[in-house]
Amino acid sequence: MTGDDQAGYVPPQESVQVETTDQLRAVSNVVRHRVLAVLRDGPATITQVAEQLDIAKGSSSYHMRVLERAGLVHVVRTRKVRGVLERYYAHVGKSIELPEPAAGQRDVLMQHAINDLSTAPEGSHRFVRMQHTRISETQFDEFERRLAGLLDELRDARDADEAAATVAVAFFRPGPGAAR
Repeated sequence: MTGDDQAGYVPPQESVQVETTDQLRAVSNVVRHRVLAVLRDGPATITQVAEQLDIAKGSSSYHMRVLERAGLVHVVRTRKVRGVLERYYAHVGKSIELPEPAAGQRDVLMQHAINDLSTAPEGSHRFVRMQHTRISETQFDEFERRLAGLLDELRDARDADEAAATVAVAFFRPGPGAAR
């Protein structure tokens, strides 16, 4: 389990704005997305991340370096273990804010959600639904506010001892060529 040595760690920044090409490249990779997910539970070493994601330690190290260079994670503690310096990495910010995708580009968050959904074990509890409707701007704004409130409620109910769950929401007005 990650975070054992850093219980109560609070990232120094409220939010990190993804603005540079290096930052966008860092968050666009599904493995790095999963590394960031591991770090939500608290600081972790490269070895701990590798074990949680069932990837090679070298791969874990590479992805952590990319995230560190992008300014998304940082070393919060070091300690010597059997003569080797062990680094604990953690998020720099409580949240990461991505730019809107360019016209015709895939949304990074939705792509990661689809990738993560494909890893759900067969028969596991899940709820997937798509709903098309026609509503006014006022109704759209109100529903968006209520969705944000539900997501905030879910975030605040977080219990590190419970199994992970993910919610991905895309509420939007479709463009030409989309189902209407």
